[in-house]
Amino acid sequence: MAAAEGIGNADYKLATSIYDFTVTDIDGNQVSLEKYRNHVCIIVNVASKCGYTHVNYTQLVDLQERFESKGLKILAFPCNQFMSQEPGTSEEIKCFISGYKGDGKFDVFSKVNVNGEDAHPLWKYLKEKQGGLLIDAIKWNFTKFVINKQGQPVERCAANVNPFDMEKSIVKCLNE
Repeated sequence: MAAAEGIGNADYKLATSIYDFTVTDIDGNQVSLEKYRNHVCIIVNVASKCGYTHVNYTQLVDLQERFESKGLKILAFPCNQFMSQEPGTSEEIKCFISGYKGDGKFDVFSKVNVNGEDAHPLWKYLKEKQGGLLIDAIKWNFTKFVINKQGQPVERCAANVNPFDMEKSIVKCLNE
């Protein structure tokens, strides 16, 4: 796994919003999350070989299409930490996702770790701000965080929560 970008691993606790982080997109470009300022975001760890893949990708694309004009952005982070369900290269991941998202409806980033010492600092920040049930670790693929227009995580949804079930929170954040 590549070294964390942007805010250092030890400094993620200094972040005041997601806008303090830089990530690498699926093509290897550095992206400041500042570009998402004043947007509502869903940040999600994705995998192509998971039982939750089809429903999550289908519903995320639908949400993006319905709410993009109001400011919704989907940020997908491939992760291979759960039963090696995202084993592909960046090119393979892009090809797989294109079957769902067609003309680039949401942003895809390079593969990251979401747990452990080498977890990307963005994911450490998200887990600290929106802890999990019993433990803060990400428990499976398709854990979703709703981020408000100020860059703050306001909701965390487990893998078994369908994206459509987050619509009320998304709409609330879009209307703030």
